[in-house]
Amino acid sequence: MQALVVTPGAPSSTRVAEVDEPVAGPGQVPVRVLEVGVCGTDREIDHGMFGVAPEREETLVIGHELLGVVDRDGHGFSRGDLVAATVRRSCRHCAACDDGSPDSCLTGDYLERGITRLHGFARELVAEDADQLIPIPPGLGRLGVLAEPMSICARALRHARTIGGRQPWELRRALVVGAGAIGLLTTYLLRLDGVEVWTASLEPEDELVEAAGARHVHAPATPLSELGRFDLVVEAAGDAQLMADGLGLLRRSGVACLLGIDAREQTVGIDGRVLALDTILENRVLFGSVNAQRQDWIAGVEALDRARQRWPGALESFVRVRVPLDRFRDAFAERHGKATLVVSDR
Repeated sequence: MQALVVTPGAPSSTRVAEVDEPVAGPGQVPVRVLEVGVCGTDREIDHGMFGVAPEREETLVIGHELLGVVDRDGHGFSRGDLVAATVRRSCRHCAACDDGSPDSCLTGDYLERGITRLHGFARELVAEDADQLIPIPPGLGRLGVLAEPMSICARALRHARTIGGRQPWELRRALVVGAGAIGLLTTYLLRLDGVEVWTASLEPEDELVEAAGARHVHAPATPLSELGRFDLVVEAAGDAQLMADGLGLLRRSGVACLLGIDAREQTVGIDGRVLALDTILENRVLFGSVNAQRQDWIAGVEALDRARQRWPGALESFVRVRVPLDRFRDAFAERHGKATLVVSDR
């Protein structure tokens, strides 16, 4: 069968190749892949910056944002069920993973579908552990491909609320920096909870931001410091300087969450008083968040379904490029919206 493979560490080595068809083992369910989302991690793997092949193998099947359909009854699933699947898997020897929280793995020995030591979903068929599958409501249909990025956002907001809730705190006003898939989905999650949201991006306008009742900010034209202070700042643009700036945009007891990744070698600046005075005296917090655990996937899928019903037609516009496996370069080139690889039209 065909799959999208890469030689980790070798830039631009991504290619479509024939791989063996998997055989479902004990506790596994065969899943026919419909669609796989593409994100910055996939691009970094293609650039040779990231990715680890399975042990004793030279290539890695990439793709970690799955939407698939169960191919055969078993383990509580029926043929035809729509499913997604978790990405990070337990290292099996740390307290966090033992507690069901591989997203907070303490050793770094975890496995990740399509990223780290475990083949991904950009192929025609996959055999997946039943306990890693996430049911997708039939009404979501192809929008289920957004389940993985939505789980990332759900996890980030769960942690932000936990951190903020360590003391009396109310999340009323939020700033989201970046209007890619993560920024937009975070915006929609916050709007579902009635939070006043400002979403900043490089684009002069963004209909998807405004469709959810959030306020779009054209960042080059409007300095973020002019927007006032926020209870929560979420950096989803992947800019280290903007991450540092987030601390200065917080209200008392405010929380800044970093979701974007910026691996460039650089030095960023921050006002000394913001770091060494305001952050201390006003109980501000800055933290990073990555991946998600099962509860975040469930919450994210439920939120997707609610958003679909509340803002009809908006989520459908999230995915701007849908191409077959052999046109993966077109998907990698998309920067302004979500891109996916269509493996099967079902």
